Amino acid sequence: MDLRLATRASPLALRQARDVQQRLLVLGVTSELVALHTSGDLSTDVALSSLGGQGVFALEVQRAVLRGDADVAVHSAKDLPSTTPDGLRLSCVPERRDPVDVLVGRSLAGLGPGATVATGSPRRRALLLERRPDLHIVELRGNMARRLAAAGRDGVDAVVAAAAALERLDESSRVAERLDPAWFVPQVGQGAIALESREGDGATTNALAALNDLDAYEALCAERAFLRELGAGCSIPAGAFATWRDGALHLSGLMIAYDGSRSVRHQLSGRDAEPLGRELARTLRDELDGASLAGWRS
Repeated sequence: MDLRLATRASPLALRQARDVQQRLLVLGVTSELVALHTSGDLSTDVALSSLGGQGVFALEVQRAVLRGDADVAVHSAKDLPSTTPDGLRLSCVPERRDPVDVLVGRSLAGLGPGATVATGSPRRRALLLERRPDLHIVELRGNMARRLAAAGRDGVDAVVAAAAALERLDESSRVAERLDPAWFVPQVGQGAIALESREGDGATTNALAALNDLDAYEALCAERAFLRELGAGCSIPAGAFATWRDGALHLSGLMIAYDGSRSVRHQLSGRDAEPLGRELARTLRDELDGASLAGWRS
């Protein structure tokens, strides 16, 4: 069997897709890459919130599969909108890598008063300001090489990145500090790869099944249900992270004001992924009054 894998053309996305290729080859499934330049990749000087959030990295890749130009869409799970388009299904989540955020350049304690930190994520911006309101946060987008190069240049003291991305690019030595996920709650899907296929394409779905890590799949489903219930994406400062432990799925969630002035956090445990995600979102938004946070009112 030969599959066509649609992916973003960024170096990190291609590295992820080649990893999927190698895993499939071990199973006797050959594949080729269909590399696409998404609107998010082409508009690096514009904030993601202005472009439409997570979908700017996923839409073209999904359309290639829906058109029949590819069989599988390979995504960084954190780039996926929380709702799967009609005609596609989330077929596989391979084993997840480290989901935490890291600082490159300097540690948090090593940043002097008023130091400049670069990130394009409202969640990361808000969490940094929650702990260090003195920091000067500047917008930074582009591929990982561009972001890593920014640390220590043009007045930027540190850059926030995903540990999994640095690991995949063999750049883990650049990490100055791992940020505690109990405080710095990761973005939904961070560290995971998500593979989508067409509804009704049983042969492709079956080929991907052997790569699926059930724990990672259900953890991602819980996190995505959380985001879907909030009606949020990467343009809103929220985070969630699920892990299986002692036979239960433990889901931590965060809602935080844009300026980091106030936040709500909570954790729930259970065995049914999507109901757990929805319940945690409602708890944060309604019972703990997350809806009143600065920037969250519609």
